[in-house]
Amino acid sequence: MENAIVLYPFPGRGHLISMVELGKLILKHNPSFNITILIFNKPNTSTNSTAPQYVASSTAQYITAVNSTTPSINFHHLPPISEVPSTPSPIAQAFLIPRLNNLNLHQALKTISQTSKLKAFIIDFFCDAAFEVATNLDIPTYYFYPSGASVLSLFLYIPTLHKKVEKSLKDLGDMLLDIPGLPPIRASDMPGSISDRTAEWYEYFLNTAAQMAKSNGIIVNTFDLLETKVVKAISDGLCVQDGPTPPIFCIGPLISSSSQDEDEHECLKWLNSQPSRSVVFLCFGSMGLFSAKQLEEMALGLENSGQRFLWVVRNPPPNNEEEPNLDELLPKGFLERTKDRGFVVKQWAPQVEVLSHDSVGGFVTHCGWNSVLEAISVGMPMVAWPLYAEQRLNRVFLVDEMKVALGLKEMEDGFVSAEELEKRVRELIESKAGREVRESVLGFRDEAMIAQKEGGSSHVALAKLAQLLEQT
Repeated sequence: MENAIVLYPFPGRGHLISMVELGKLILKHNPSFNITILIFNKPNTSTNSTAPQYVASSTAQYITAVNSTTPSINFHHLPPISEVPSTPSPIAQAFLIPRLNNLNLHQALKTISQTSKLKAFIIDFFCDAAFEVATNLDIPTYYFYPSGASVLSLFLYIPTLHKKVEKSLKDLGDMLLDIPGLPPIRASDMPGSISDRTAEWYEYFLNTAAQMAKSNGIIVNTFDLLETKVVKAISDGLCVQDGPTPPIFCIGPLISSSSQDEDEHECLKWLNSQPSRSVVFLCFGSMGLFSAKQLEEMALGLENSGQRFLWVVRNPPPNNEEEPNLDELLPKGFLERTKDRGFVVKQWAPQVEVLSHDSVGGFVTHCGWNSVLEAISVGMPMVAWPLYAEQRLNRVFLVDEMKVALGLKEMEDGFVSAEELEKRVRELIESKAGREVRESVLGFRDEAMIAQKEGGSSHVALAKLAQLLEQT
């Protein structure tokens, strides 16, 4: 019987692609493994919108490419579930739908076990409900954490924080919290998902943190020298205070391969005509959305900055699925006035290729971890503009700890003025502070390359993981 590993990602693009890349990386170390990736679909409901069509399409193209180039990876789609209870929270549904898939999952794992020796089951933290299925089948289970070790430290520490702090974090304002391995963190910078004890999803995070600590290991998309202090704190057992800490494997950065489209994207053709390191790239992930007022303010800031820019624009909600009418959405005459130094892309741009382009000199980002690693891997300095999830926390690390980004100041309602964006874009390209950020991120770029080479920390961690899987 061949040795098999099953990966169980959450279907969001950022989660799925990084886990597929993990599978490809495991195969490099042990080509004898056969890897199955289980895919479940998020059903259409009034409370759970599907991914934007262009995101779903590009994800499907990515899976097709992996199918054709890596035959040892098989994608298995679980049967659709018929009924999903109504819940107003997409976060709660992200945990609920994997639970509703447990019967299908149980059957899939048993079927795979009939023809293969199932060495390990690797799950996304949103798929925590699968842990009990794997435990009942006596399959070694690992969690894959697609964000960084700094956020993992907080995640593992949630049960302790729950006991130490009696109030919801959202009620603590700017009170500083001590998390092992991290600088003092303001309560207001904590992810909203764990900031309200009364929210229906809070228990999901609390329980997942406790179960993660009982797993066979945690695989993290980072590298040791990017987050040295916090990796040590986790490994020393400071984050899990009610029992032992499982092994931590820092195997990053996991970066998806550049697209292999035959037709070069129009924005890349435009970049080819721009001076080296002169263009600021603004892109906010597949879920980043702004109001019409904020988009207009961003346009004014970019125009007044005098800098070259490449800007990905999506329609404001609730019409964000529709292609934006730029003439209506942006200030009158903006496109004409900036045509010699700016390029606006509708909906989506090939981010990995853009960040790798010689003409790009800075990146205004929502601080999603995949985007952060893509920038660090090519030595791209950033302006940090967090929007949701753990991104405010990531900004603290990027600006204060790693010093690879400049911070952007929002008003109390989260709005960013044209003046603030203009100031930060200028600073990134023209100032001493921008040069210092660039020097810092170039240092981490070099460390990332070393980490992945033979003998590097990520290479060694992955070899240990592969050996552990083989010996199971």
